[in-house]
Formats: sequence, structure tokens, C-alpha cells
Amino acid sequence: MKSNGRVSLLAALPFALLACSGNAAPGGDTAAPPVVDAPAPGPSAPATPPPAGAEPFVKTVVADFDAPWAMTFLPDGRMLVTEKDGRMLLVSADGRSRSTVATVTVDSAGQGGLMDVVLAPDFAQSRRVYFSYSAAGEGGKGVILARGRLRPDGAGGDRLGEIEAIFRARPFVAGDGHYSGRIAFSPDGQYLFFTNGERQKFTPAQDKGGTLGKVLRLTPDGRPAPGNPLAAQGFQPEVWSYGHRNLLGLAFDAQGRLWEQEMGPKGGDEINLIQPGRNYGWPNASNGSHYDGRDIPDHRAGDGYEAPKVWWNPSISPSGLMIYSGAMFPEWRGDAFVGGLSSQALLRIHLSGEQAGKGDQWDMGARIREVEQGPDGAIWLLEDGGDSQGRLIRLSRG
Repeated sequence: MKSNGRVSLLAALPFALLACSGNAAPGGDTAAPPVVDAPAPGPSAPATPPPAGAEPFVKTVVADFDAPWAMTFLPDGRMLVTEKDGRMLLVSADGRSRSTVATVTVDSAGQGGLMDVVLAPDFAQSRRVYFSYSAAGEGGKGVILARGRLRPDGAGGDRLGEIEAIFRARPFVAGDGHYSGRIAFSPDGQYLFFTNGERQKFTPAQDKGGTLGKVLRLTPDGRPAPGNPLAAQGFQPEVWSYGHRNLLGLAFDAQGRLWEQEMGPKGGDEINLIQPGRNYGWPNASNGSHYDGRDIPDHRAGDGYEAPKVWWNPSISPSGLMIYSGAMFPEWRGDAFVGGLSSQALLRIHLSGEQAGKGDQWDMGARIREVEQGPDGAIWLLEDGGDSQGRLIRLSRG
């Protein structure tokens, strides 16, 4: 029985990109009903409570997209938004105009498609944009990390060109799920962290011979970063941590700590503090259970696995991870925000040093795929949309 939660270069490819839809599938995004544990005891952020029954923000629908997956803000306030079918869109700050800056061929079956998108730390000079997508290749399918340059197209618009694939997950395998594909640059801009899901295959998360079920640390050109902690033990040279399942959120806090969230099986969704060289347990330890009801040993002290800082049972199906640093909601500064797919929610997790505790959970009435902070400190959400429309919503101070 599981108890309820405790705080506990590759050659350039043809245009080919797209990402995780979150459609219901065994081991996929929608394993549990939209229910979450009560907040576990622990620190909570100071806040002035809103009036009874009120939300602490105003929701404004800004735009609609076709099955969006991720977004990022440009320095001028415009946004790049990825859609499942392989389109990357450049959207005005008010959402009223958009243009397609790249159209790429991807394997969009199941959870596949064009996935994460982030700007290079030196974007103002380099104009580089990094993104991930799923593709078919020798042995099956896998997630690819790529980059391009966003430049004027000579006709009054912009185009993402010079696209090159710089890293492929290893190995490619059969199946349409658990690609992961989240990207985060280290605060100093020297390294790129990239998540590879275990592709619903379980054991690759513990396998030294591949990158599946791992957090990777790369150089900005996609090579293994020097000094990665596990290469001397026979792991692939890119590996930073292992024993992960489906890693759909990755972000650094203001002190340079790396936080990650991942989907558990039937229960056991996790918030993890990622430490170099650590084993996070999957599939040998989880606070969830197999879909057929078979038990998985819980994380416990002394088992050799790094336990999550926060976990949920039943599942919330987390997707997207943002650590807030803005001025609009000062009471939440330093806290993490996660979108919920099956839970159709936005969740706040209070971070305090290396500890974390459950905070608020707000019903959004739709599957939330992505959470981002806007230039003015507003919180922006992308609804998943499945294979249909998903709204872009701005949350501002009420």
C-alpha cells in the first residue's frame, strides 16, 4: 500500500521537430484522476490570503494554439511557442499576431512532437534558439536536441534558420511515450542540461550504456560537458544523474540549485533536487505503483536512492516547471510553479534552501502543459489541448 504524500555534431537534419501531447496512455500523462494530496507539513511562503472563494490572480486569455507544448519570451516581449505538429511560432506580446518561423517534420504519434524551446544565454548576440523534438531513426524513435538562429527574413518577418541537430538520445527504441526533452542552461551559461525519458521501458533508467532515464549535462554545442560525475563508473559521458522516469520540468533557482519534476507511474509524481551523480531510483523505488497494481518499493532511508523532496499520490501528472523571480507576486518569489495535466491545475511548491513543501493548488479547468514567467512578472500558462486548441493564459495581480 502507498501512503499519501510526504515532503519527503550530428549532421544537420532536415527540418524535423515536435513533442509530447500528453494523451492518455499506460505510463503516460494522464494516469490518475484530478486529485492531489493535502499540503504536507513544512515551510510556507508568506502571503495575504485573497477574499473567500477568490483566486489571487486575474486570468486573461491571450491567444489560442493547436496543441501547444512550450514557450519562451524574447527580450522584446514577443514569444516563441511550439506546437505538436512541428510549427514554431513567433507571437506578439499581446497575442494578436503570429508568424511561423520554422516548420519541421517530426514523429508526432502519441506523446511525440516539437517540445521545449529556450533562448541561448547570449541570445542578444548569437540569436540562437535551442529546442527539442521526437523523430524516427535507426532502432525506433527518440528525442533530439537542436538549435538554430532567429534572424530577419528580408521580407519584414523572422525565420529560424541554420538549424542543426546537436544531440540524439541513445538508444532509439520502439514506442511513442516518455521522451521528456526539457532544456535548462546553467546560471553561468556554460552548460546545457537536457532530460531524456526512459521511453516507458523501465530498466534503461538504471542502464549505464544509454542516456534514457537521465539528466544530461552538455556543452552548448551538444558535447559531453567536462567533469561529468559518472563517466568514470562506465556511464555515458553526458550523464549527470540517473534513475528517472518521464522528466517534464527542469529549472534553476536563484542560488543555482537544479530542480526537476517527473511523472511517476500510478501515483508517485515527484519534485527532485538534482545532485550530480545521484541515482533517483526508477524503476526500483517509487512512491507510486505499477498500473497493473503491482507494488514498487517506496523510497526509504538507506536504500541508496535519492528521495523526492515532494511527491503526490494520487498523481497530478506534472508538466512544466518555473521558479518565480518576479515583482508582481513578491510573496511567491523563489517558489516553484508546476502545471498539472490530469489534475487540470496550477500548483505552487514552496522552496526553502534544499527543502520543498506543497503550497497552493488552483483548479484551471484544463490540462496545463507549460508555465512561464513573463517580463513583467505575470505568470503565463499554456493549456495542453491534446490534438486540438490550447489557450495561452496570463495570470496577473488582481
